[in-house]
Amino acid sequence: MNEIIKNTKIRFDHNQQKKILKEKYESKMLFAFEGGMWTAQPTLILTLEAFEDETIVLEDAYGNPVQVNRADLLLESKQRWQEQMNAWLHEFQESSKQR
Repeated sequence: MNEIIKNTKIRFDHNQQKKILKEKYESKMLFAFEGGMWTAQPTLILTLEAFEDETIVLEDAYGNPVQVNRADLLLESKQRWQEQMNAWLHEFQESSKQR
């Protein structure tokens, strides 16, 4: 019975750690750019990729319309996304090794 409780606690701790890591890196996806606050995520990146105009108006993370340079915001979003996803993966793999 103690072994079942121990395994359950380990699994719960791992799931809790995953949730904490996710929240940590989701918060790091938020960044300021050209007067707006943006969340680096696939939907923003795909939206920016879909347009060809030099400047576009988009709704930022707080629901405000902001005119931005599309290419610059795309570059910043991609860089932020990849940096944080790589860091998240590294930290996740390290925590999984400790289980």
